[in-house]
Amino acid sequence: MAINKEHKEFHAVDFSSGWETPPGYPAGIEQKILSGGLDETAKRGTRSRLLRFQPGVFTTAPFVHDYWEEVYLVSGDLTVGNDENGEGGEAFQPNTYACRPPGAYHGPFKSEGGCILFEIHTYDPV
Repeated sequence: MAINKEHKEFHAVDFSSGWETPPGYPAGIEQKILSGGLDETAKRGTRSRLLRFQPGVFTTAPFVHDYWEEVYLVSGDLTVGNDENGEGGEAFQPNTYACRPPGAYHGPFKSEGGCILFEIHTYDPV
């Protein structure tokens, strides 16, 4: 896993492969790392990734982590704050953005029709 981001010029992103379910996420939510990586034990690094929700998928509890997170909703729909049954919450459409500091609780999340998020995760330098 690369901790530092490498130099990459414009190139096509292959949407047909390279997706994996992140640890602790339900089936139907997958990430594709675009650049970099996080060392959560050493609390260093930065990564850019795509996060994809299949239609109807939802999480059941809020998330919290110790790094900065920026999220941009590229396509589809995302609901924030649903309950453990996937009900309720506030719906968002593409071209919406969030920036969360370390320790901020967020979610749960669901997507009725599926969505793609662009995310940047960064540890503060020590």
